[in-house]
Amino acid sequence: MLIIGIDPGINGAICLFKDGKIVDVFEMPKMAVGKKNKSQVNASQIFNEIQKAVEGEDKTKVIAVIEQVSAMPGQGVTSMFNFGQSFGVLKGIFSAMQIPMDFVSPVKWKKFFNLINTNKDASRTKAIEIYPYFSSKLSKKKDANKADAILISSFYYQNAKY
Repeated sequence: MLIIGIDPGINGAICLFKDGKIVDVFEMPKMAVGKKNKSQVNASQIFNEIQKAVEGEDKTKVIAVIEQVSAMPGQGVTSMFNFGQSFGVLKGIFSAMQIPMDFVSPVKWKKFFNLINTNKDASRTKAIEIYPYFSSKLSKKKDANKADAILISSFYYQNAKY
């Protein structure tokens, strides 16, 4: 089974996870928009990356697992709008590609890995502990979003009844 684990959002990441192993993980493709060079997800590039990843795969054995996120107190209206837009783009891409989706709450996967009430970097440490062969790709603090995508994939792999 190919699991496409996703930490959504502009600074999120996408993990390709097959048969209990990380195939690849990459930052969320994004592009500049507007005069102030704000960023938004690059839907075309996401589509192309996913299409390349599922080429030759039996689509009945592919699933996208997206972190189910919602508005949080204290976040600005604009940032929440952008976050929701990214989430919608991902849902649209997988719907159009006819790839089934499942959603997992942050609390659910973080509880499984004992990451509740820890800092953002704790997920990177946990991913390196579980997948030491992939540690070179998680060497920077900014790789915490990649680690989240890996752990979302791993959570699904270990807990789904597929």
